[in-house]
Amino acid sequence: MGFNISSIKTSSDGAWQGDNPLNFAFPLLIAQTTLILVLSRFLAFLLKPLRQPKVIAEIVGGILLGPSALGRNKAYLHRIFPAWSMPGLETVATIGLLFFLFLVGLELDLTSIRRSGRKAFGIALCGISLPFICGIGVAFILRKTVDGADKVGFGQFLVFMGVALSITAFPVLARILAELKLLTTQVGEVAMASAAFNDVAAWILLALAVALAGNDSGQPKSPLISIWVLLSGVAFVIFMLVLIGPAMKWVAHRCSAERDVIDEAYICLTLAGVMVSGFMTDLIGIHAIFGAFIFGLTIPKEGDFAEKLIERIEDFVSGLLLPLYFASSGLKTDVTKIKGGKSWGLLALVISTACAGKIIGTFAVALMFRMGFKESLALGVLMNTKGLVELIVLNIGKEKKVLNDEIFAILVLMALFTTFITTPAVMAIYKPARGSSALARRKLRDLTNTDESKEQLRVLACLHGIGNVPSIINLIESTRSTKKSQLKLFIMHLVQLTERSSSIIMVHRARRNGLPFINRLRKGGWQDRVTGAFQAYSQLGQVLVRPSTAISALSTIHEDICHMAETKRVTMIILPFHKQWRGEGDHKIIDNVGHEWRLVNQRVLKAAPCSVAVLVDRGFYNGAQRVCILFFGGPDDREALELGGRMAEHPAVKVDVVRFVDKEGLQKVDVISRPSQSKRTEKNYSFSTASINNEKEKELDDSVVAEFRSKWDGTVEYIEKTGSKVAEQVLGLGQSGDYDLIVVGKGRFPSCMVAKLADRQAEHAELGPVGDLLASSNRRVLSSVLVIQQHNTTEAEETPVPKVDRNENDDHKDDGVAGMGEISKHV
Repeated sequence: MGFNISSIKTSSDGAWQGDNPLNFAFPLLIAQTTLILVLSRFLAFLLKPLRQPKVIAEIVGGILLGPSALGRNKAYLHRIFPAWSMPGLETVATIGLLFFLFLVGLELDLTSIRRSGRKAFGIALCGISLPFICGIGVAFILRKTVDGADKVGFGQFLVFMGVALSITAFPVLARILAELKLLTTQVGEVAMASAAFNDVAAWILLALAVALAGNDSGQPKSPLISIWVLLSGVAFVIFMLVLIGPAMKWVAHRCSAERDVIDEAYICLTLAGVMVSGFMTDLIGIHAIFGAFIFGLTIPKEGDFAEKLIERIEDFVSGLLLPLYFASSGLKTDVTKIKGGKSWGLLALVISTACAGKIIGTFAVALMFRMGFKESLALGVLMNTKGLVELIVLNIGKEKKVLNDEIFAILVLMALFTTFITTPAVMAIYKPARGSSALARRKLRDLTNTDESKEQLRVLACLHGIGNVPSIINLIESTRSTKKSQLKLFIMHLVQLTERSSSIIMVHRARRNGLPFINRLRKGGWQDRVTGAFQAYSQLGQVLVRPSTAISALSTIHEDICHMAETKRVTMIILPFHKQWRGEGDHKIIDNVGHEWRLVNQRVLKAAPCSVAVLVDRGFYNGAQRVCILFFGGPDDREALELGGRMAEHPAVKVDVVRFVDKEGLQKVDVISRPSQSKRTEKNYSFSTASINNEKEKELDDSVVAEFRSKWDGTVEYIEKTGSKVAEQVLGLGQSGDYDLIVVGKGRFPSCMVAKLADRQAEHAELGPVGDLLASSNRRVLSSVLVIQQHNTTEAEETPVPKVDRNENDDHKDDGVAGMGEISKHV
């Protein structure tokens, strides 16, 4: 069906009046947007295991929707993506691109670029110039080989090809580095600085290319017009940096954190400034996105103003509008234009030239600066990342008729290929050394048994946000010994790495201190408040505080936690539970940070190089503390008792120990695996697969308890309870309100009493049977709970067990060896 574009209406009167919504501009735009988002999100999900950036999925989605795949069905193409609808789709997408380039300008910190030094500048310079020269060489071949390529002006075609092959996509590279945990390595630091140089140079070259390009008919401009465009562009940049920059600094100061209320007029003024800047560069003759990018550079990176801007626009732009732009790039890409051996040969030539120029140029200069062979090669592959900026350049080239359909398709596939191979190639080439520390104290018991009474206790406490600060400080204070031994506290704020620009802005505010990032003090951010709270606490004496931030994907952030614990020789990791109780009495509200954070805790418990404590916070932030240690027996409970001994040293902490004793004496416990009704293993408790001697374990339990009682006789109240009705007695302690904190071992080697509790379906299996009972949401427990898992490499392997049976056969009582290692399997 043909349409006169001037007769197209915005909205329909509805199907009841005979209108087809797809014949009207706005309903069709909604359908197109929904289709693009659903497909791109689905492809992003499929590519996530390969650690591919989201832009890959968005471009591939556009290609699949376009004439290369689904668009070969002309009925579908004319109905869903008719020619008359494309200007509307591209207009909305370009608005998203305009604000995205503003966010890119916010990400780039010019002061950090100036501090980068000769190495980053030299690598960036050679990493641009060599592929740029190679791009000019390829341009000569394409002009002679591809039909119609020689109809475009010679100068602008050479510049566009040089820019297309020489740029590095800074936003994509930053996320790849963070995903691979290379941001704080030498390779990551040099790559970030070089890419920032490269990004600025790319925009200058792109402005030059646009200035030299002809109008939309492809006819070249006169040299005088191009000179005027360039001079006007330079004047615009100077005007923005010299006059608008200080003005935006004043605006940012007016919106600082010291002021409780932010005037929305400043936010609206800034967002309008993005549009005006884009209009000015378009008026000059340079693309509108260049103005938005320069305006983003003028925004101060210090303080909260940049973050507030991001909060206003980021999700809407990056989540909704930007995918439309890259999908529209895919819709313009017709892979069928690449046909015949000659065209595919040209594609191979362009890809190999782009990769060789970028990788070899960067590799050679990195070697000259005395970087290692693998580091230099990995840096070359990283700098070959294309993605976002590349697609922008190609779209402008196609819009200006500098690139025809075949060359455009070749260059889009080149950008896809180079970005796609970056992550797997770097993973294969370069793995930063993460050697283990043989000096690390793995558990509290090791620290106590050393001859050095002044041995320093090192604790790594993780935070989800500022709400975890009071309970962490109170817990650390309760374990702070008043003796000569010092306590060193490493604070790690866990930040999820996303596609959001705010993640990369946080990276800019970090400096290297091993791994992960140690924040610089700055005004206005929540980090400043957290750092201030812990620095004030450290003034109490004998506590050294080192705050840090880990920025990573939730699927791999546990690696940062465990590596920090390893390199800093930490004895215990403290993790916040994924649920937190707020309020008083029966009116408490549960804050749940999400199931993904629960999975983080589970991975840390599995991979930690030291003991781990999970804090279930129900308001653990008062002064004097009443602490109860539950002791059933086993390595985890002995570690909990060890921590109780440290708490007993504090004059403001009152410690009670409640030991549950099996009145029937030593029994063998078989962990018997039976078919589970639930297919989800997280509903079943996990127990260690290591062999254990029951008699030896009981001797160790008795010895540790006897030692504890003799040391703290008269200071700590010791209570023994029999093993009958264990669940009721445990819940009674938690519901009584007599204790601020209950400390319990995870119980990976369940005693007969704990085994009884393991028959129930788990709510939080990672806490073990006793910890889960106390952490349940519907048990009306008032006390906070600390669940401790002792580190032992021989006991690290665990398996989910749907059923625990207590085997009391006489023939097992004499040998004393429990069947934990074999895990009996009965049907």
